[in-house]
Amino acid sequence: MVKKTTIVTCPQCKKEVTWNNDSPYRPFCSERCKLIDLGQWATESYRIPQSESNSEEEPSHQA
Repeated sequence: MVKKTTIVTCPQCKKEVTWNNDSPYRPFCSERCKLIDLGQWATESYRIPQSESNSEEEPSHQA
């Protein structure tokens, strides 16, 4: 039986990375790419979009 090797792309530099236990930074290719990504989250360069309609609506109160 042949095991299938999973290859992913590093989200930071787009280098191909083998997804296995020998790749400790997966899905990143290196600690450097992992830390760059973490830094972008920490400085709020990445944001999860928030629906504007939900944040401005008044909650409905039913009696």
